Amino acid sequence: MTTLSELPHPGGFLIWEVLRDFTRETVTISSGAGKLAPGTVLGKVTTGGKYATLAPAATNGSQNAAGILWAGVDATNADAAGVVILRGPAIVNRHEIIFPEGATEAQITTATTALAALGIILR
Repeated sequence: MTTLSELPHPGGFLIWEVLRDFTRETVTISSGAGKLAPGTVLGKVTTGGKYATLAPAATNGSQNAAGILWAGVDATNADAAGVVILRGPAIVNRHEIIFPEGATEAQITTATTALAALGIILR
């Protein structure tokens, strides 16, 4: 018997957005970020302006939620282009958003608040 697993789809977490050409942009995902799935919460590194996985304990800017990755990206060994929802109005399914492994409820609340300030609402 073969077991099939369905992986997250690009934008599968999105419930509604006002206009894709407004809410999304192509950005640079920093090398070393690894293989990222759609719905990964990202932070923006202050120096250089690249994006990386949200890192609540960091001090380089990536500790602040700055967007949500639209489609999977492999930035394991090199910088990679990725489409990110950077602003709203947009509504996303909070159950399909990927926060960093080990993030505390307080850190998730802080990230959710930061996304809401950008107009990205988790429902």
